[in-house]
Amino acid sequence: MSLFRLLATTALVTFPYCTTAQETAQTQLLWGDTHLHTALSFDAFAFGTFGRPDLAYRYAKGMPVKHPVLGTTTRIDQPLDFMVIADHAEILGTVAKIVSGEAPEMASSKSGKWIVETGGDLSAEELGAVYDGLNRVGSGTPNDTGLTPLDLIQDLHGENIRPAWFENIDAAEAHNDPGTFTALIGWEWTSQPGAANLHRVVFMPNDGEVARQFLPYSLFESEDPEDLWVWLEQQEQATGAEFQAIPHGPSISTGLMYGRTRMNGQPVDAAYAEAKMRYEFNVEATQIKGDSETHPSLSPDDQFADFETFNFLSTPDGVRDGFPAGNYVRSGLRTGLELEAELGINPYKSGAAGGTDSHVGIPMVTEANFGGKSGHDVRPEQRPGPSGIGSSIGWDMGAAGFTGVWAAENTRRSIFDAFKRKEIYASTGPRISLRFFGGFELTPEHANAQDFAENGYANGVPMGGDLTGGDTPPSFTVAAMRDPMGANLDRVQIIKGWLNADGTSSEMVYDVALSGGRTDGAMPVGNTVDLETGLYSNDIGEAELRGYWQDPDFDPSQSAFYYARVIEIPTPRYSLLDAIALQIDPAETGKPATIQEPAYTSPIWFTPG
Repeated sequence: MSLFRLLATTALVTFPYCTTAQETAQTQLLWGDTHLHTALSFDAFAFGTFGRPDLAYRYAKGMPVKHPVLGTTTRIDQPLDFMVIADHAEILGTVAKIVSGEAPEMASSKSGKWIVETGGDLSAEELGAVYDGLNRVGSGTPNDTGLTPLDLIQDLHGENIRPAWFENIDAAEAHNDPGTFTALIGWEWTSQPGAANLHRVVFMPNDGEVARQFLPYSLFESEDPEDLWVWLEQQEQATGAEFQAIPHGPSISTGLMYGRTRMNGQPVDAAYAEAKMRYEFNVEATQIKGDSETHPSLSPDDQFADFETFNFLSTPDGVRDGFPAGNYVRSGLRTGLELEAELGINPYKSGAAGGTDSHVGIPMVTEANFGGKSGHDVRPEQRPGPSGIGSSIGWDMGAAGFTGVWAAENTRRSIFDAFKRKEIYASTGPRISLRFFGGFELTPEHANAQDFAENGYANGVPMGGDLTGGDTPPSFTVAAMRDPMGANLDRVQIIKGWLNADGTSSEMVYDVALSGGRTDGAMPVGNTVDLETGLYSNDIGEAELRGYWQDPDFDPSQSAFYYARVIEIPTPRYSLLDAIALQIDPAETGKPATIQEPAYTSPIWFTPG
């Protein structure tokens, strides 16, 4: 059994790495969710989720819990190693506490009285009316609540959110178990100008004593990310806290996430890039509201570009205007190269993270046991109806995703540092073990050696790293192992983006390792899914794939990025399993019966010497 094969079956296997020539440590693969919502998020509560942070942590650690929506006993199939509960900072916890009778003073306010009168019986219809009313007030759309945005801020925000913030902190402190499970303290900043998704998950490596010194920054303070970064710097200086912010949902950002213009109307400049890169090292490239790696209209030559594309904004009608380059990670990486040539700094030098964005209160994202986005689509029979997000229905959601982290140990500091150096990768759900190295001294023998990772660190840099060179083309080694509870692998690819002499950028997808002895990537791996039973077999594909690749189109004058993508064999989408359970034609779901789930690494960047 190879070291990499062994890694897929136990989290105790470690590999040496060198962060500098002098510093060495041991890395292990850790899996986590950086984006979970509980009943402390007003929308999750209004959608029917009653579970709070303590329940979410117990579920993530593998304990049986009472389902936050259904009330049944449930348990995660594989425990997680770390988690961030990222409840919305805006009116954090106040709606749940008012309706449950925990906040009589808030309940007597103008906003509180409306909430009690509208949703006091906790029926789905009443909670839906609470959400609709608060959403309309907050967005300035016509409503009959009699409330204004200022009412919400005065009655439900400010010091009123402190009890819920402390509840979040206390749960994280209680469940944080260094070496076994890491609970990172965090929240979501929910900027949505003109329905454009500019949300960020903010998290920190510090303990509760530091976190109690501030209240989380919210949309009510500002919807401009530049103001968020200023506030983060102020809090670091005042409290000793450290922060990272992870943008998420770029595919529904109306092009703003990777735009060339700031929210103040001015062009992106070097100062903007420096401020952004101080806190935003990664982007959430996949989640329940769809995948944001790329889109067929932007990557027409990529046969796997059309994966879990989400076509809806959060406005009531959900209309979106095309698929701009600023919506997708790969195009954003390319724009970063173009801006770097103009500004001398790359504002979009992002690693790849995955999160659920679950509003069910627990991270249920396996296709065989998908928990839905919220209480609106948690049951199969609900999924033909509205999801609560724009005009989408339940089956428009994707069962995703998690982040794989190569960290020295399972602690807050070590995981935070791994995110900071971008030694992480995104998975749409399967826990595929994935290593990726680049350098100028890597050889084919290094790819197949027993000490794969040792060779990678000694002769190159890992995912998230930087290469500076001259005329020698860089080489890359990649090793992938299937989820031990999941499907075999179809292929390993390397995606390259580069800067042309005229300042534009281009991209190319290269097959590096194909299963089944294939030499032509256009040849499909096959499909074993039984559409009548929803079962599949691992009779095709490979459990492990490794590859060595040297850039055949290298130009030493061109800046470039490279990242690895691993793709599984076809497996049943959860909508097929729903159709079988509901005894309907799978075509009625409007979704493909089978999918090929990917994982993709943070890039390695090349800069001419």
